[in-house]
Amino acid sequence: MVVQRVPLQPTIPLPPKTAHKTAKTSFSAHLEQASTKQLKLSKHASERLQERQINITANEWHNVSDKVQEASLKGVKNPLVLMEQAALIISAKNSTVITAMDRMEAREQIFTNIDGTIVL
Repeated sequence: MVVQRVPLQPTIPLPPKTAHKTAKTSFSAHLEQASTKQLKLSKHASERLQERQINITANEWHNVSDKVQEASLKGVKNPLVLMEQAALIISAKNSTVITAMDRMEAREQIFTNIDGTIVL
């Protein structure tokens, strides 16, 4: 009769400690990337910016993006962003500019389906 010994717990090799650091770095990098979402332009908004000859600098886009992200953290889903030269309606959930118009045109408009306003 042959008796075999069965271990009580299987031996599982532990991953090297550097793998944990890599995972933390990857998570941190992912978190940083997610927290610095850049705004996208919908086709409609892109056409409106071109038609209305609205030029927004990279610095202004960055500022708008930061403020939309801040508003999103406060629960705003569809803000109206009033800038010196333009008015933008943005989907904070998708980080997408839905439409754009110049400030003179915006003075005569009624805005619906927005739940917050950002004045820059």
